[in-house]
Amino acid sequence: MTTRRARPAPRPPAGTPAPAELARQARAVLADAVRIARWAADGAGPGAVPLADRALERAAAAMELSPAQVRAGWDRARLAGLIELHGDTARPGWRLRAWNRDDSAVLRGWVALFDAWSLVHSSPEGIEATAVAEAVEAVPQVLSLLQLSAGPVSVPALLDLLAQRVAELHEERCEVPYGPQARPAPATETSADLNALLLDWALEGLAAVGALTLGSGHATLTPLGNWAVWVKLEQICVAAQSPAGNIEQSAADMLLGCARLTPGPARAEYRAWLAARPVGSAVAELLAVARGEDALLRGLAFEALRVVGAPAEPVVRSVVTEAPLRPYALLWLAEYEGADPDDAQDVLSREEATWLWVDTAAAVADHGESGLLVRHLDSAVQGTVPALLDEVRAVGHPRTVQVLVALAAAHPDPALAKAVRRAAFQVHTGGA
Repeated sequence: MTTRRARPAPRPPAGTPAPAELARQARAVLADAVRIARWAADGAGPGAVPLADRALERAAAAMELSPAQVRAGWDRARLAGLIELHGDTARPGWRLRAWNRDDSAVLRGWVALFDAWSLVHSSPEGIEATAVAEAVEAVPQVLSLLQLSAGPVSVPALLDLLAQRVAELHEERCEVPYGPQARPAPATETSADLNALLLDWALEGLAAVGALTLGSGHATLTPLGNWAVWVKLEQICVAAQSPAGNIEQSAADMLLGCARLTPGPARAEYRAWLAARPVGSAVAELLAVARGEDALLRGLAFEALRVVGAPAEPVVRSVVTEAPLRPYALLWLAEYEGADPDDAQDVLSREEATWLWVDTAAAVADHGESGLLVRHLDSAVQGTVPALLDEVRAVGHPRTVQVLVALAAAHPDPALAKAVRRAAFQVHTGGA
């Protein structure tokens, strides 16, 4: 027998302040956000959130801030997990409750804001979303250079790295035109100007969350930014030693590898897989899997997106209009906005809840045991099997027949199984 030695706890780079000092700096960055979160959560504006015009004016007057500062602080409070929304009512998040006594909660809140820097600072107008997404994907390399340099780095050097990474992204996506082409030309002045504009936007956004400081023609990571980039790099190193071995797998294979793990280890695998990839491409890959035919992978993809958190919110919100993804996206958004997971189902209409029941039953039928499928009956919102069958027939899920046939085969009650088989036949033949 051999004993596996635990990996020693990594040490941050020399000169990194102690966690207590880093937390003090994070509290300073988020001071306005904390004030606004406490104002909104202490009943000063019951039943309204500071983004509503009247509440915005009250918040600005109470804290002697401009409306723009209140809006910015409100956005930061939500991204950092300081505030939760339950309908139109703002409630304190757990990090706000722990803010004065728990340094680790403060640092996690700031890292959540750091991860969402591109949401804090609006992208330049008139630029295609694809170009913005490429810049966001290239920023980790820019941050790595700043961290490795351990001091100021000139903007031209950062621009060269950004342009190189964007070109690599084009090559990875095989963006090669078809047909006869003229001799390739070097990067145009237009693309160089675009990269410069996007770099300025990224640096300003990172400076806005306290990750770096900008000087005359150069940028420098703050102690907080230096520590955060080191943490991200360390996560990648840990991810390479992922115990379940999913780090190099595609999203679909990774999710299948996590299917039989309990929630805690599964989330650890999701984090490891995500840490090794740019967040934009990782979210896109997970959503591509969710759009597939495997219902189990659809549910697991949204579980992995819960680990992504704030950076995934705009993309998840954009798929609410896609019928197969809508129930999952609505539940994700409800929990992201502070709803208790047990209450999140309330955001679904009866039809959406029924569609989700069929989709989940399809996942169980494909990958689970017959006993699980029978127990799944108890989770239906209808309350009775006849009502469930009526609404399942009407909802139009493409897997309805297979689910009903599998349920009829698994259920021990002959009379109920017969009714379910009849419903399956009616759906199959289009009968009433």
